[in-house]
Amino acid sequence: MNRPLLIYCYDAYCGWCYGFSDNMIAIANRFQDHLDFEVLSGGMILPEKPVHIKVAASFIAKAYKQVEETTGKVFGQDYLWHVFNPDDSDWYPHSEKPAIALCIFKEYYPNRAIEFAADLQYSLHYEGRDLTDNEAYRHLLEKYGINETAFYEKLSSEVYKEMAYYEFALVKQLKVEGYPAVFIQTSESSFHLIASGFTEEEVLSNRIQKVLAAL
Repeated sequence: MNRPLLIYCYDAYCGWCYGFSDNMIAIANRFQDHLDFEVLSGGMILPEKPVHIKVAASFIAKAYKQVEETTGKVFGQDYLWHVFNPDDSDWYPHSEKPAIALCIFKEYYPNRAIEFAADLQYSLHYEGRDLTDNEAYRHLLEKYGINETAFYEKLSSEVYKEMAYYEFALVKQLKVEGYPAVFIQTSESSFHLIASGFTEEEVLSNRIQKVLAAL
């Protein structure tokens, strides 16, 4: 390893990760000269059969307020409509497709994965885009200058699906029990857990500095 690697374990459907996204962008900017960065999708919602949002809606209706109060990150009305009107929603949340999208994106812009992950979360939690729908990604392709035909071919490819499930397996190997989680890898076998759950930017920064100082 040339430089220590910061590993951010997240899920596009995780509300706390959405609340944490600005902190991660700030950390990436602050430590870009000292760390490499990787984002791994955890596969938080992977039902064998589709499960309608109404199953989780009552939980989300309470939890999102706590996320807003703790993080200051606001959930959008287009997202909350599905939470408060689940009987009228056509959403069946599933972590697979946004994880595949992240794998594709990292091939184009490996150094901007934290930014793209934040965009995925904003697309869902603020703009209310259904991340199981291919159309939910089109505006990001324009933003990042990615060819639509190539992206959508990859989005339906078994190759990139396997990449996503490999990431899910890596997160399990790291024994992540909740999201967000952040590690610093300093050698092939040395991983330092520096965040488990939402963590303030300054706290995270101090923990990173301690790990780096000990090298």
